Amino acid sequence: MQRHFRRFAALLLGLGLASGASAQSTEPASSPQLTPADLGAFFDGAMPFALRRSDIAGGVVIVVKNDRVLFAKGYGYADLGERIPVSPDRTLFRPGSTSKLFTWTAVMQLVEQGKLQLDRDVNAYLDFRIPERDGRPITLRDLLTHTPGFEDSARGLMPASTDDVDLERYLKQHIPARIFPAGELVAYSNYGCGLAGYIVQRVSGERFESYIAQHILQPLGMSHATFAQPLPSTLAPLMSKGYLTASDGKPQPFEAVDPAPAGALSATATDMSRFMMAMLQGGQLGDARILTSDTVADMFKEHYVSAPGVPGYGLGFYREDRNGLTIAGHGGDTVLFHSDLHLLPEQGVGIFISFNSAGSPDAGGTRMVRAAIFHDFLDRYFPTQTPRDPPYSGASDSSKVTGFYGMTRRNDSALRLLSLLSQFHVAAEPDGTLTVAPLLSDDAGKPLHWKQIAPLQYRQVNGTDRLVFVPDDHGAIRYFTTDYLPAITVFQRIPASRSMGAVGPWLGLSVVTVLIAVLCWFIAPFVRRHYRTKLDLVPATRISRRWSRMGALFLLATMLGWFALVAAMGANVKLLLHGTAAPWMTFLYVLGCAALLGVIAIVVHAARQWRDRARSRLVRVGDTWLALAAIYLGWFLVVFGLVSFNTHF
Repeated sequence: MQRHFRRFAALLLGLGLASGASAQSTEPASSPQLTPADLGAFFDGAMPFALRRSDIAGGVVIVVKNDRVLFAKGYGYADLGERIPVSPDRTLFRPGSTSKLFTWTAVMQLVEQGKLQLDRDVNAYLDFRIPERDGRPITLRDLLTHTPGFEDSARGLMPASTDDVDLERYLKQHIPARIFPAGELVAYSNYGCGLAGYIVQRVSGERFESYIAQHILQPLGMSHATFAQPLPSTLAPLMSKGYLTASDGKPQPFEAVDPAPAGALSATATDMSRFMMAMLQGGQLGDARILTSDTVADMFKEHYVSAPGVPGYGLGFYREDRNGLTIAGHGGDTVLFHSDLHLLPEQGVGIFISFNSAGSPDAGGTRMVRAAIFHDFLDRYFPTQTPRDPPYSGASDSSKVTGFYGMTRRNDSALRLLSLLSQFHVAAEPDGTLTVAPLLSDDAGKPLHWKQIAPLQYRQVNGTDRLVFVPDDHGAIRYFTTDYLPAITVFQRIPASRSMGAVGPWLGLSVVTVLIAVLCWFIAPFVRRHYRTKLDLVPATRISRRWSRMGALFLLATMLGWFALVAAMGANVKLLLHGTAAPWMTFLYVLGCAALLGVIAIVVHAARQWRDRARSRLVRVGDTWLALAAIYLGWFLVVFGLVSFNTHF
């Protein structure tokens, strides 16, 4: 079950110091040169191994330098059944959230034309209203930096059919709650990008898909790219099949995405290279210009940082600086397709990688594969020395930073239980290093270790990445951030009473207590029959006992039902993306209300037992213990929203 939760958390992350010693960038004379031949040798070794190791059917990679393609090649198969190989020119992939870069480009085009203003309330451009929070509206700048404060929303994000795709309807029916003030904390939002795309549609007077085609794709000569769903008949035969794993070999249906601006692009690697070359050349490719050079530079520049020295968010692009390089990029994940686009503006280099399978979670899935290939690419062609930080002589912060943390990218309305089960634990090791399990792990799934280099700052042991803890005004830890992951979320400190460290043991003990009580009640009649004894109860006690038993059954059924549903969500994320989990949640909400009444019945019966002198002390203690377990489970149902009747997820 834990593997399913980790897989779901990884999907969410896919679909984001000053006083520490910094790395000194060096490039030995013997370092390989960025040439077509050497790129071929590198990727011909890396990509086939990645496909085999992670059970992926096919992938593609393309590398550009300024205005030309240095390397482009497909690996594996676009169609396993027909044995059709992947082609960078002819095979369409689904870049997922990398599509957002086109939406943000469209927004910035309209900003250049004076039709949009980055710091104006988005409600000025809408025909419905986004509620304020703490008196602060949302601006386009907030949307581009993923700081509007929306909770995450997955329901309907990938509907079962393209017939269900409707940008306007989706946005008006799925307004997410605002859980943070705008501009304060990064929390990746597909809804926010959809909102920006709808603003483009309204202000331009063109359908979003048509606007992108007319003003970005066609000028750049991206003839094998589209946001249309379903695909046009001319492109549909070129679409790669999508697979869960290569060994499974069963092609899955075309994945619809709603809102389309957040991730509906279909494109070949060659077409993606044309977009990369345009952005690397200040918005121009050949005679076509889609943005001014100043606008492109502004999109690459950081407009939000979660901690000093840790890469943050530009306007649409997130920064992923590494090896002393400025890097702007964006990843993208559907259930089946997984992609990364990275731009090195100062070197004029861009790289796009995409895979057509979810891959084996036991091998880290495609997120680990993509990151490993890109990091190896950087280390080969733009090497750097591992930082040699001086020994830290200050007081250790381990006791201050250890504890449980959760993502700002989360849903508080209906999925607080999932957030609980997806918490991460910062622990201090005997050697003085920190681990963050299961979030920060190596390719083999083993926790990375982090050594302190400055107050509240840590560096990966034998690595370059940093882990930074950010305090509030009173010195308490507010959240941590790391450049080991994209800047799409930070990780907030969880109050002790709601942390997995405190809740887990008491929850487990309470559920086991109720389970044992229920089992004993079922076994007891057979035991009494064997020993020819009779249970002699006064009528009032007999009635309260009956209701107490019913309450325990409702409690047990509710808890087991919720854990079964969350496990099913982790194993099949389509329950969330298609929204098919909603009826089951409503059923469990009703069951939960009955369970709360059952808690009252259990407590009343326990109190009655102490007034009945005929009952033994053992029976009284047992019923009291059951009542305490029931009270805790009742608190759990309320605090974690399991009786909220909210299906906004």
